[in-house]
Amino acid sequence: MTETLVRSLKAGLIGAGIQASLTPAMHMAEGAAQGLTYSYELIDLNLLGASEKDLPRLIADAERRGLAGLNITHPCKQAVIPFLDELAPDARRLGAVNTVVLKGGRRCGHNTDCWGFAEGFRRGLPDADLSSAVQLGAGGAGVATAYAALSLGLRRLAVFDREPERAQSLASMLSPLFLEADIVAGTDLAAEMQRAAGLIHATPTGMAKYPGLPLGAELLLPRHWVAEIVYFPLETALLKEARRRGCRTLDGGGMAVFQAVGAFRLFTGLEPDATRMLNHFRALTG
Repeated sequence: MTETLVRSLKAGLIGAGIQASLTPAMHMAEGAAQGLTYSYELIDLNLLGASEKDLPRLIADAERRGLAGLNITHPCKQAVIPFLDELAPDARRLGAVNTVVLKGGRRCGHNTDCWGFAEGFRRGLPDADLSSAVQLGAGGAGVATAYAALSLGLRRLAVFDREPERAQSLASMLSPLFLEADIVAGTDLAAEMQRAAGLIHATPTGMAKYPGLPLGAELLLPRHWVAEIVYFPLETALLKEARRRGCRTLDGGGMAVFQAVGAFRLFTGLEPDATRMLNHFRALTG
């Protein structure tokens, strides 16, 4: 802890349909455990009748009100970048931001999603077959999960998105960074699932506002591992169906907690207790 550390702090989360988010609870509980007076608010685009176009106004308002930082979630992780003054290397490399530090009149974007997903995967699926995987979603979260999986040693990744050009863009961006991996924009989901050892789900499908499965249930095979990023609800329709079919699964809780660990560190200058934050999350969702 630095001598100049402020003991009172405000932060917030910008996104759409975020009322069920546990991010505020995780941040404030860890802050209290470390002696901080920490308030964390939800800036829900849906409740405000706002969209990504309102990001300049919302960020400026957060600055005026003295927030130390903002977490950024769907659908703003890429849209927020033009309104920032600088990007940390992780965010610049990924082209997606989930954490913005507001300090000294400047806005610095970071990405703690990548490390968050990797840490959750390491802990939750430690011996997963990384020969090949399908990823659904090439947006802001999908950029981070793909990079994390490839960093963990994934040898082939087929990316699918409802906007095929986004999948192609992600594959083209990652290929030069992971020369030993085969990274493609998928065109035949059924064929790729037959080939793959696992599935990474990085779309909002499964959230309360976007119910349902992101792919046909018949494509899930018992040998697949399935890694989810959605965590409210913690048991999505995808995870429930995957477990019913004998798949090993990883819920979105690990990514949620460990991205929060990274964001807490950036906002406060304090070293968070990751185990304490994980235990608190499990208590909230148990």
